[in-house]
Amino acid sequence: MTDDRPLWTPSAETLLFSPMARLMAECGARAGTVFADADAFHAWSVGDRAAFWSAVWDSAGVIGEKGGVVLADEGEMIAARFFPEARLNFAENLLRRSGPADAIVFRGEDKAESRLSFDALRALVSRAQQAMRALGIAPGDRVAAMMPNLPETVALMLAATSLGAIWSSCSPDFGEKGVLDRFGQIEPKLFIACDGYWYNGKRQDVAAKVRAVASTLGVPALIVPYAGDAAALAGEIGGGVTIDDFVAPYAAGEIAYTRLPFSHPVYILFSSGTTGIPKCIVHSAGGTLLQHLKELRFHCGLVEDERLFYFTTCGWMMWNWLVSGLACGATLCLYDGSPFHPDGNVLFDYAAAEGFAVFGTSAKYIDAVRKAGLAPRETHDLSRLRLMTSTGSPLSPEGFSFVYEGIKPDVQLASISGGTDIVSCFVLGNPLKPVWRGEIQGPGLGLAVDVWNDEGVPVRGEKGELVCTRAFPSMPVMFWNDPDGAKYRAAYFERFPNVWCHGDFAEWTPHGGLVIHGRSDATLNPGGVRIGTAEIYNQVEQMDEVAEALCIGQDVEDDVRVVLFVRLKPGVALTPELEKAIRTRIRTGASPRHVPAKIVAVTDIPRTKSGKIVELAVREVVHGRPVKNREALANPEALELFAGLEALKL
Repeated sequence: MTDDRPLWTPSAETLLFSPMARLMAECGARAGTVFADADAFHAWSVGDRAAFWSAVWDSAGVIGEKGGVVLADEGEMIAARFFPEARLNFAENLLRRSGPADAIVFRGEDKAESRLSFDALRALVSRAQQAMRALGIAPGDRVAAMMPNLPETVALMLAATSLGAIWSSCSPDFGEKGVLDRFGQIEPKLFIACDGYWYNGKRQDVAAKVRAVASTLGVPALIVPYAGDAAALAGEIGGGVTIDDFVAPYAAGEIAYTRLPFSHPVYILFSSGTTGIPKCIVHSAGGTLLQHLKELRFHCGLVEDERLFYFTTCGWMMWNWLVSGLACGATLCLYDGSPFHPDGNVLFDYAAAEGFAVFGTSAKYIDAVRKAGLAPRETHDLSRLRLMTSTGSPLSPEGFSFVYEGIKPDVQLASISGGTDIVSCFVLGNPLKPVWRGEIQGPGLGLAVDVWNDEGVPVRGEKGELVCTRAFPSMPVMFWNDPDGAKYRAAYFERFPNVWCHGDFAEWTPHGGLVIHGRSDATLNPGGVRIGTAEIYNQVEQMDEVAEALCIGQDVEDDVRVVLFVRLKPGVALTPELEKAIRTRIRTGASPRHVPAKIVAVTDIPRTKSGKIVELAVREVVHGRPVKNREALANPEALELFAGLEALKL
């Protein structure tokens, strides 16, 4: 699982003076102790959560009234309340900085570039807030946006949340049904959309979709210009207005922030929806802010004036995570479009030009860069890049090696994992610990993360369920339209009473790190032995002939057989020789139990809008069962490739 030497070790300066080191020293002073190392600090942060989260509030400089109680009703996880007496405003904390420095830098492929200073951002938020207030938007109202990752999207979110409204967004590549499956449930008071967007160098028209969604929602529509004719589109919609006309009556002034309880909702995020109508997951302003500040400020070491980048759309929780970088005084670097247009260097061109300190992306992107034969360390000035983060799916050991060999040899690489459910991470990087090949560095501070077997017993050295055994601030407030909390409880607390079961198949490493082996509901059970799909992908996707793979378990009589689907490189055929090579690679790199019973070549593999492959949807198709929500997929037509395959007939 691991190599003898770490890929990266923290410097003496980092161990003494990084934000994480300073927080550890502050907490030690408060507790009257000196923590021996990062693991000891984590143990304390879980053992005395009230003291820990209070220290995070103070050290990160949260703006608001803290109150005298940090944690109440902690006996039952779902009933626990953090900072029950506190009052704050999410936007006020993100807009704490002013001045002429860049707040946001934007690139839309090779079609658009812009910059927005902190003063200009505050001015736009002020004007948009006044316009929203004139519409009657008040605390608890929903504002829904089908938007690209534009500076205006950030500003409009801040305007909405400054009033105490709840923000919800998706990307404009969703189909009409996919948008309505989400926003139709939450009944927004304002619908925000773009007039088009760019992808892979081509203009994508969304006018008909925007008109249809606006008509169905029946609320005012705000149109933001980007890749079309905003004025014309707004004119075609009853109650439609462009953003310029929306804010035109108002002059920029001081922003009036509505301070609300810690648990007041700030975001509604949606589950992927590949197994049914998406769940509407409601997150609190205080919990989201505090968790993001902990992760960005301390785990990522983000400080004022640094450039923070994450490749994400507005339909992925990493967008919500990214924008919280403003609360650290950092500059957000936004990108919208294909990460390979006009070629695979585009994001590294951006990183070099702007001097990213933190470069966030997906494991799939890192693998794609590797397979494209790129070597950014040789072609780009990445001298200011100190942290690279990867999420979306498990990063393979080969992916770890490539980052150090092909991108930057002295960068801290943090594989991170959490999700929409907590709008943050359970496990992530830690600047005080080494980076080991193929391992996530450790659990987040204040989170009682563990790995349990099916009997609910903590395990080391074997795979099990990723759980969190104590309450934490960024647990959802609720699910929308779930008045008795039944859906919420079923989602996380049904497996183990009063313990959050996240649905990841995980394993502790000897270094105190973790490996995620895939989603629990996608694990394979041949012969009754649980196998993580990531263990198979880590082997087969390193082969030059294979572009991408997807693995499922097919029910065969009273057992399950492993079926591996491969999308091969152009010009490559699935010959008996290649099949043998794939099986040999899996047998020697993983184990004989991982070797698939069937290997089938396909021309495409279905994935969600955020790029995650959908094993469950393919499994349903193979078994002749309906896929309930194809709208959640970026390429739903790919599912047809798996229906009625002759090779899989029993």
